Amino acid sequence: MTDTPNAAFKPRIFSGIQPSGGLTLGNYLGALKRFVEKQDEGIETIYCLVDMHAITVWQDPERLRRQTREGAAAFIAAGIDPARSILFNQSQVSAHAELAWIFNCVARMGWMGRMTQWKDKTAGKNAEAASLGLFAYPALMAADILVYHATMVPVGEDQKQHLELTRDIAIKFNNDYKVDFFPVTEPVIEGEATRVMSLRDGTKKMSKSDPSDQSRINLTDDADTIAAKIRKAKTDPEPLPETLEGLRDRPEARNLVNIYAALSGMTAAQVVAENAGAQFGTFKPKLAELAVAKLGPITAEMNRLLQDPAEIDRILGQGADRAEAIARPILDKVYDIVGMIRSRGSRG
Repeated sequence: MTDTPNAAFKPRIFSGIQPSGGLTLGNYLGALKRFVEKQDEGIETIYCLVDMHAITVWQDPERLRRQTREGAAAFIAAGIDPARSILFNQSQVSAHAELAWIFNCVARMGWMGRMTQWKDKTAGKNAEAASLGLFAYPALMAADILVYHATMVPVGEDQKQHLELTRDIAIKFNNDYKVDFFPVTEPVIEGEATRVMSLRDGTKKMSKSDPSDQSRINLTDDADTIAAKIRKAKTDPEPLPETLEGLRDRPEARNLVNIYAALSGMTAAQVVAENAGAQFGTFKPKLAELAVAKLGPITAEMNRLLQDPAEIDRILGQGADRAEAIARPILDKVYDIVGMIRSRGSRG
């Protein structure tokens, strides 16, 4: 095994978003905005609507189709260029599911049982009633990444543990078969507001599944709705402090500062310094104006793209063809390493 396990691999980024609900400001700041930045760095970028992950809990078929197209429209509207990046939906490339099965046989039950998201999603519930897919979700995520030999994955803090498991699977596969075949993928966690919190509870992540629509800003919200949600966002009666240290025990205040920082390109420290002593009655309108200015063009472009679902499907299909061209040779080599006879060639 080499000391620098990724040195032999072409730099390549993979990341994905579940099309299991309308995308939010959290998805934009925590993922889409950074995806665009990575595209502009000249590294090969592969972005995916992970619809196979979405069905680990039941989805209405028509709603899933609609949300997959909406997700694709959000990627493009945010700045992802399908000619420069590969953009597709996961289920169109069967190599994801095929490699996931092999990884199911590499990973261990104990690894899956320790995943905090599994614990969170089954806490207080009958875990035996959850789908096997939900339990094995991290092995499919590992396959999503490693079927492209991706060397980097932009992730939020909440997905870091799953990426660590991806690294464990890659290392175990390489060790089991005495090969240097899979890269040990590196997480890319950077920038302000990598984890955007609820507007109603600064200790919880902003989520598209939260029953309260007031807890989040949707990428489909119009300017008036965005401004109203920010105006009603939970805060505290204290003014903004002079340093970040003053936000230590003020999660709602820190969340709004982080959002402003991420939208403006400033650091949170710069935002605090610029607004020290300001009450939220003054700061919130500034944040609302900034959010409307940044999100308005994205919403307008999403709406335009969604008027032509056939064009979105064409883009996703072309992206899937390009993704397949990368994934299939890697998967075929995996079958060879594992010892499976492939005399009829690829079945993809």
